[in-house]
Amino acid sequence: MTIQTLTSNSPVGDGLPDIAGLTKLANAFFTALPGQSVPDEASSVQLSDAPVTLAPQAEPVQAAPSLPVGGLHDFSRTGGSSYSVPPAYAAGVPQLSAVQPSAPTAGGAPASSGYYFLNEGNAFPSKSESPANLPVIEDRVQPQSFGLPGEADILALLSGDSRKPVVAATSTALPTNHFYLIDSLSQEPRIEKAPQSDLQAAKRNSAFDVNAIRRDFPILSERVNGKPLIWLDNAATTHKPQSVIDRLAYFYAHENSNIHRAAHELAARATDAYEAARSKVANFLGARSTEEIIFVRGATEAINLVANTWGRQNVGAGDEIIVSNLEHHANIVPWQLLAAAVGAKIRVIPVDDSGQILLDEYRKLLNNRTKLVSVTQVSNALGTVTPVQEIIALAHAAGAKVLIDGAQAVSHLPVNVQALDTDFYVFSGHKVFGPTGIGVVYGKRDILETLPPWQGGGNMIADVTFEKTLYQPAPNRFEAGTGNIADAVGLGAAIDYVQQIGLHNIARYEHDLLVYATHALSAIPGLRLIGTAENKASVLSFVLAGYRTEEVGSALNREGIAVRSGHHCAQPILRRFGVEATVRPSLAFYNTCEEIDALAAVLSQLARGKSSAGRY
Repeated sequence: MTIQTLTSNSPVGDGLPDIAGLTKLANAFFTALPGQSVPDEASSVQLSDAPVTLAPQAEPVQAAPSLPVGGLHDFSRTGGSSYSVPPAYAAGVPQLSAVQPSAPTAGGAPASSGYYFLNEGNAFPSKSESPANLPVIEDRVQPQSFGLPGEADILALLSGDSRKPVVAATSTALPTNHFYLIDSLSQEPRIEKAPQSDLQAAKRNSAFDVNAIRRDFPILSERVNGKPLIWLDNAATTHKPQSVIDRLAYFYAHENSNIHRAAHELAARATDAYEAARSKVANFLGARSTEEIIFVRGATEAINLVANTWGRQNVGAGDEIIVSNLEHHANIVPWQLLAAAVGAKIRVIPVDDSGQILLDEYRKLLNNRTKLVSVTQVSNALGTVTPVQEIIALAHAAGAKVLIDGAQAVSHLPVNVQALDTDFYVFSGHKVFGPTGIGVVYGKRDILETLPPWQGGGNMIADVTFEKTLYQPAPNRFEAGTGNIADAVGLGAAIDYVQQIGLHNIARYEHDLLVYATHALSAIPGLRLIGTAENKASVLSFVLAGYRTEEVGSALNREGIAVRSGHHCAQPILRRFGVEATVRPSLAFYNTCEEIDALAAVLSQLARGKSSAGRY
């Protein structure tokens, strides 16, 4: 291979800087801490016609340790069940020690950036931030920023200014120079097409930086059909931040083992990581104890577990199970199977024309035969946020237990199972920016202790003879065999990420985005929104006159826009509104107003019946 070397005399074009000078400046620059001067030997570097003079450095800078072979992180065991991380692990690039983590805000999220690689603090919640009644098991991976210099440092060096950059005082607003590789442009979404009230609402949360968040999701840089990917199918699955991807890779590279059953080092690491994830889920849901958290494959398996343990034990002939008209098939079919097996009956709470549950009708359904009420917290088809607090209280007053399907809720709004007083709560990891194939059952401890196992095998037994088997207590009793260890750990990383940003911040931003999107779609002729409840999460479901839903989905896909079209595994609620299928854009906190504009533009073209280069 021949490599051409450019020298300071190479004809690289008029006005370009001296190559050797740039090299010298770069080498000096990347051995200095941000805010400090570069070494003496680089105090005068010829970039073009005029020298740039940089003040000499008072003290030598100690270089950071070099990267370990085979990975970004160097995690050394310090004893117990945690690992320490070296103060810097980018080769030759010290950490940005001048920037310190800000104090937590009132909502519990750090005032400085909570994004992956964007602040200097531990990416995982500290013990002081966790409920006092729940132990925090430290995870092994603690991603930190690379410590690269900020924009102010770069500008100071290039301008010859040797003064140290001023670090902004701690506030609830995020200084733009706290972010990793962020330009100086405004970080707020453009919403000039929105009504003035919406414009003010979207600017209300100055601490939320959607552009910084988007940089944490590598798949958002994908192109589909030559167009930038616009992912509006978040109700089906959410994408994964780099921190989750890295955590999974680290587990398989350094911790991979079965758990709970060996004395060797990797088994200890894997067990620690798995149980740390359980602790994070317990804190995330506000559970009293990690013993109330069961890992399963997803919300579907979670509901089936409850139906086949608590349901088989407590529901009999003539008993009634109440669900709502809004339910996903996963919260209908398991109860139908149980009812058919034991002779019970399913009763359905109706909804009004906006898609909200009718509480008065629900009260009429409750009686002394009601054993269980199982409802969604957020409708996957319409986005309706149901009044679960009232539903639970009324069920308990009638002597019934309650299961809440939180699959569509946990990524949009804070959940506290103790405040709700629900008996069971279930969700899927892939709906909250975690891996697929992992989910959670929360159950009140006193209930779980009374339930029989669902499946039999290893990991859930205390003792086995051919005559009798003794089972482990919850949650191990319900986790037979080798579970999805790595993806449980990945779910823990996803929870860390979401909590660093703050679910209150996410909910506020997504609400403003939903208002903007509702205005944009409502203005399109022939477009009918299905589900217009006042209290909604960021789901829009619609039909467009003159088009089948799959035609609309295909037209959007040609422009790189991903939406769901079909019945969304929620046929009863769509039929309540006289349709068999809808188009369903669903939003997450990494979506923008510009993406909604792109969606509306394609739908407007379809509505007008015009073609764009023959594509429609």
